[in-house]
Amino acid sequence: MASLSRALRVATAHPRQNLSQGLGLRALSNTVGPTAEKSVPYQRTLKEEQGPSAVAQGPSRPLPREANVVVIGGGSLGCQTLYHLAKLGVSSPVLLEREWLTSGTTWHTAGLLWQLRPSDVEVELLAHTRRVVSHDLEQETGLHTGWIQNGGLFIASNRQRLDEYKRLMSLGKVYGVESHVLSPAETKALYPLMNVDDLYGTLYVPHDGTMDPAGTCTTLARAATARGAQVIENCPVTGIRVRTDDFGVRRVAAVETKYGSIQTPIVVNCAGVWASAVGQMAGVKVPLVAMHHAYVVTERIEGIQNMPNVRDHDASVYLRLQGDALSVGGYEANPIFWEEVSDKFAFGLFDLDWDVFTQHIEGAINRVPVLEKTGIKSTVCGPESFTPDHKPLMGEAPELRGFFLGCGFNSAGMMLGGGCGQELAHWIVHGRPEKDMYGYDIRRFHHSLTDHHRWVRERSHESYAKNYSVVFPHDEPLAGRNMRKDPLHEELLRQGCVFQERHGWERPGWFSPRGAAPVLDYDYYGAYGHKLHKDYAYNRLLGDEYTFGFPPHHDVIKKECLACRGAAAVFNMSYFGKFYLVGPEARKAADWLFSADVSRPPGSTVYTCMLNHRGGTESDLTVSRLDPGSQASPLAPTFEGDGYYLAVGGAVAQHNWSYITSMLQDQQFRCQLIDSSEDLGMISIQGPASRAILQKVLDADLSNEAFPFSTHKLVRATKHLVRAMRLSFVGELGWELHVPRAACVPVYKAIMAAGTKLGLINAGYRAIDSLSIEKGYRHWHVDLRADDSPLEAGLAFTCKLKSAIPFLGREALEQQRALGLRRRLVCFTVDEKVPMFGLEAIWRNGHVVGHIRRADFGFTIDKTIAYGYIRDPSGGPVSLDFVKSGDYALERMGVTYAAQVHVKSPFDPDNKRVKGIY
Repeated sequence: MASLSRALRVATAHPRQNLSQGLGLRALSNTVGPTAEKSVPYQRTLKEEQGPSAVAQGPSRPLPREANVVVIGGGSLGCQTLYHLAKLGVSSPVLLEREWLTSGTTWHTAGLLWQLRPSDVEVELLAHTRRVVSHDLEQETGLHTGWIQNGGLFIASNRQRLDEYKRLMSLGKVYGVESHVLSPAETKALYPLMNVDDLYGTLYVPHDGTMDPAGTCTTLARAATARGAQVIENCPVTGIRVRTDDFGVRRVAAVETKYGSIQTPIVVNCAGVWASAVGQMAGVKVPLVAMHHAYVVTERIEGIQNMPNVRDHDASVYLRLQGDALSVGGYEANPIFWEEVSDKFAFGLFDLDWDVFTQHIEGAINRVPVLEKTGIKSTVCGPESFTPDHKPLMGEAPELRGFFLGCGFNSAGMMLGGGCGQELAHWIVHGRPEKDMYGYDIRRFHHSLTDHHRWVRERSHESYAKNYSVVFPHDEPLAGRNMRKDPLHEELLRQGCVFQERHGWERPGWFSPRGAAPVLDYDYYGAYGHKLHKDYAYNRLLGDEYTFGFPPHHDVIKKECLACRGAAAVFNMSYFGKFYLVGPEARKAADWLFSADVSRPPGSTVYTCMLNHRGGTESDLTVSRLDPGSQASPLAPTFEGDGYYLAVGGAVAQHNWSYITSMLQDQQFRCQLIDSSEDLGMISIQGPASRAILQKVLDADLSNEAFPFSTHKLVRATKHLVRAMRLSFVGELGWELHVPRAACVPVYKAIMAAGTKLGLINAGYRAIDSLSIEKGYRHWHVDLRADDSPLEAGLAFTCKLKSAIPFLGREALEQQRALGLRRRLVCFTVDEKVPMFGLEAIWRNGHVVGHIRRADFGFTIDKTIAYGYIRDPSGGPVSLDFVKSGDYALERMGVTYAAQVHVKSPFDPDNKRVKGIY
């Protein structure tokens, strides 16, 4: 057989020729069609067990007339979801597979499981998968899933990579994941065949391992059917029947197949690469693309037995132990798109394109030199589905009630399947998952993007190509940019604005003194014949961010923050979601939806949370009571009854819209939710000089008596009608101006002119992050998530528990208060000038009690500030006395730093500045 070194030499010398003669392999091609047969690294596959003749026999068992839940797709996610539905007591859930279990993409997956990822939620999901595969299934069925615990080894060939791994090690301590940072010499002792000459070190996780896809899915199906579930193979789905209820809401009614239909209120789309086609049957947009993903399996290697699996991220290659051989694969910059996804594809593979794959060989040979003379036993190139942010697609589709997604797993379906299958089952049965799954929720994407071909394709490509890149705290995508621009975009770009991207929106990050840095059209990193951008200012500035230290523009952000504290800063927050809740039962809906009492007189603005039935926080937002108006405008629609204006962070606007809509549907309130996000801009002016500046622009008295905090008015700014709100998200005297789109530029220019002599400057969201953490203001989905209650987060003041008004989540909060809080969000400061970004372990009296959710540098107090939830290791309630009595340290990259705990915000704890008291 050919060796990896010969593959490298021939492909380098003849990059476009057919390599079959030079390598001694069967004919290879660059075509994208599947081959009928291919060698695979598994001695037995389901195809061999079942036999191809089974395809013509019809469904493996009769279809039931109805089912509570129908899962479509018999891969890892489908089988895990069915198993967990059965464990939760769902009566007779059904799984439909068009061919045989694992026949799509699961059967050829590498089956690796790494326990540490740069996300606390993913660490928990991976832990559950490992528990199910290594323990639970065997206990339940007596069958072995093929789990092999041979450990995992992450390779660091530069300092930044080793720092990233040290961050993972610190997070692992919070969850009891054993890991060790090894020196090159220690690595050589553990893995004698490895070249360690170019290493800074490695991260060794001894309890990582691999799964057998066929064995795991077969055992899951056995365990599920033992609990009453039904697995029906060779039964392709041909349609999703939809009904419209009396309130005009589209709901799932049935699943149709060529052999009959099954009436059901709930469908779960676990169809992997084919999930988009299943979505189209129901009118649901599924933003994923199919790509070729490949690895090769070597001949026997003496001495490789029992070695750990290896991920050499900098070489973009992994080495999976395969008995006495290795599987070698990775992520390349020019993956092949599967343009026309075939519904006939089953247990198939593509011909391996060596022009694409060869880039992994050099890194593999460098890391394990014996591979240079090792033959290739087989090649595996199959389809996988990839998403725009390299995160799965889960949850209920906003277009169709009862239609759930469990797809787009970016070749990580085996390792994430157990945790995600459990959460998806909870989502279906209990209305929400147990953990915070916002990062996976399909509602994270704005509806204008989910079927935007260019955005989905570009972002999915970049996510694939950067899968092994270091995860830096302030990285930004280069793909799919400039999709949604607010009215001030061009004006701020000319002034040096360095933009961030959040779900299609371009929002100000910070302002560079070097001048304009536009984001150019995506160049695919030079792949597919695209020409790489040269002299790309934005990319250079982004490259400066690639550090776990303070970036070069740290002092620029400091200037923005101190200007806000000392004089004034203007923030463009136009990308915020802006909704109107109006109608005859709008007040009733608001009472139910929002944790605070928002039914105050018109002109009032209330900061509130929106909860789920378990008391978790689905959102924080401001709600402003409106006066009824007779003439519609972007600032106020016409309505009968009551009206409210909702302002919510733009990164989570789609999530809020979908959540509110589903709650209104479930409660059948007679009211309307109107989205005016594109019609209005938002300009926020904050700082001691804000009143003096705005008094020159607005035709209103801005004194404390005339314009108190948490109120709003319609006023004129340079003859333009705007809604002014006295609010702050940075802890200063300030106002937000909600401005019709056409008036944004003239209003902004008038404000800047008025502030010229008063120290007014532009500032971005990096400054907001720093200023808000100094003040202790919460960021949703960082400090505050769907599995955090407002009581735990120190936001009890947002909950109307002293009233008798029922609201969503009230019972859960009352129970939590009665039993005592099992964790609390607390603030820490560190005197040493060391940057922190989140995921640092929290030590109290020598015990790990939690991890940091959010951290930043506070320029006003000149300290690092961090927030994280802590628990009592004994399992008891976490009282304020417990919080205050501990001796704390924060662990960053394996080094602990003494920390001080604060029960109030470290800056202006008495809120004097917000009141205008300086």
